[in-house]
Amino acid sequence: MNQPTDSASVAVAIRLGGTVQIGSSVLEVLDLMEVFEAIERTGSIKGFAETLGLSYRAAWARLQAYEAALGQPLVRKTRGQGSELTEFGSALAEVFTSAVAGLDANLGRETRAIEHRLRRLLTGRSGALTLAASHDPLLIEVLREIPAEQGEIRLSVMGSSVAVKLLLDGGVDAAGFHCGALTPEQADVPFSGVTASAGLVLHRLFEREQGLLLAPGNPLGIRTLADLTAEGVRYVNRQRGSGTRNWFDRMLAEADLAPDAIQGYAVEEFTHQAVAAMIACGAADAGLGVRAAADQLGLDFLSVGWETYYLATSRSLAAPMFDELITAVRARAARMSGYRLPGTGQS
Repeated sequence: MNQPTDSASVAVAIRLGGTVQIGSSVLEVLDLMEVFEAIERTGSIKGFAETLGLSYRAAWARLQAYEAALGQPLVRKTRGQGSELTEFGSALAEVFTSAVAGLDANLGRETRAIEHRLRRLLTGRSGALTLAASHDPLLIEVLREIPAEQGEIRLSVMGSSVAVKLLLDGGVDAAGFHCGALTPEQADVPFSGVTASAGLVLHRLFEREQGLLLAPGNPLGIRTLADLTAEGVRYVNRQRGSGTRNWFDRMLAEADLAPDAIQGYAVEEFTHQAVAAMIACGAADAGLGVRAAADQLGLDFLSVGWETYYLATSRSLAAPMFDELITAVRARAARMSGYRLPGTGQS
């Protein structure tokens, strides 16, 4: 028996199905949704018929059968304006549409998991895995050291909230993120959506120390967040949607400090190293970032606290490469300045 050798040739497609039973009548969910979509898009029974490849008579008969089973009219004709869904029809369409929106994301994640497992069964290789993650120097360092023969993890660096949204929508295999001093349950959406009930597994990768990165010797004498509002102090921010930016904004609100009182608040960089580089070259005086970035460029560091960095994956993914990544990252965190293992409470 011939086996496929091209790992890219394995593709899985899963569609939402199901039925609705009312009395003795059984209606297919996909058929109902096709009716709703066609009527709303075309505004006519004729358009509905053409969409489904039916004659006008057959389309009308199907619609009448649905209405008889539901005991409510789904469509009404308006003189000179075609047809439209009734209030009942619109409400029923919304019920299915909102439900499918959530289920589609789960199907997307499960489809990716099945593809990886099937590819491994057929070819002996799982193919590349995709990781959307908030920037972290330790994580990137470990990913660069993974031998090619162990498999490929394709990293896309982005803000924590964007990474989590991609995972929830089924667009990637895993997401790396942080919520500042908050847990995902305490944080707003999308982080609060990373739960076991959503079919996800949450790994606490490591804890890391965040603080204000300052010029060597801290020549401006910055000691508190309020000092950032002093005349002549130039701040460099992280981009909107990043976990570091969200944490900084929360701290400003808690200290009753207005963002527009900070010169450079609108200046954004996308990595901790970029923030550190701006300060090291004299283009800025302060920025929030991880201790590791300050250490790399010999900057002063004023700690604001520790946070947990998470890795979330689909529960059914079963990817050894991610297990190996977690092990390697934790081993590095245990011996690297500015990092510690989750729950240890000591660096």
